[in-house]
Amino acid sequence: MAEHTLNIRKTYFDLIADGMKTIEVRLGYPKIRKISAGDTLRISCGDGTLTRRVTQVSEYESFQAMLDGEGPAAIGGPDMTRDQLVAAFRDIYPPEKETFGVLTLHLAQTGD
Repeated sequence: MAEHTLNIRKTYFDLIADGMKTIEVRLGYPKIRKISAGDTLRISCGDGTLTRRVTQVSEYESFQAMLDGEGPAAIGGPDMTRDQLVAAFRDIYPPEKETFGVLTLHLAQTGD
């Protein structure tokens, strides 16, 4: 089991800290593809850090396919709609980057 560090925007950091966001979405860059179930994630935002265990990694060919397979509330919290999530992904990632594939990292509390 390996340990990885991810930087995340404050909105999503807070949702993970509150236990409302249990799936982190990333593009399939080589660094992200090294993450496996059982690994530990150190999630950072500013001075804050959370530790979570990865329980599952799934791959999809697009954000739309990913949202068909995963629960939007577990990704963006209970108040974000599917359309809002797609807009948020497009704000973070240019559309051409989607060709790397879309990975979901399912997260579990570690007792931090």
